[in-house]
Amino acid sequence: MLKIMIVDDSDTLRGQLLKLLQSNGFEVVEANNGAKGVEVFGAIGGAVNLIITDYNMPELDGLGMIRKIRALPKGDAVPVFMLTTESSPELKNAGKEIGVRAWVTKPFSDEKLIMAIKKVAGT
Repeated sequence: MLKIMIVDDSDTLRGQLLKLLQSNGFEVVEANNGAKGVEVFGAIGGAVNLIITDYNMPELDGLGMIRKIRALPKGDAVPVFMLTTESSPELKNAGKEIGVRAWVTKPFSDEKLIMAIKKVAGT
C-alpha cells in the first residue's frame, strides 16, 4: 500500500484529501504546517511514497519544507506534488529546481489528482 503525506494548514482540505486518498486505497499521514511536515517525515524515517503539500503555510512554506526534507535521509528520492492556489512562474520554477513533480492548483479535480498520483507511483 502506498503511503502519502499531506501537509496543509487547512483542516478542511486535509480532511478532504484524507477521505479521497483513503477511499482510493492509500495510507495517509498528515501535518498541519511545513515545520510539522519536516518533523513527521523525519519521525517516520522518510517512509512515504509521495508528499502532497500546500505552498502558503505558517512557520515554514511548502518550498522551505521540501528543501529541509531533501536534506534528510530518503528525502531526496520522494516525489512531491504542490497543491496550492499559487501559480506564478517564479514559484513553479523554484519548485521544479527542488524536484516538485506536479503543481496542482486549487480547486482541483479528485479524478485528475488520483490519476497523477497513480502515474507517479507507477500503479
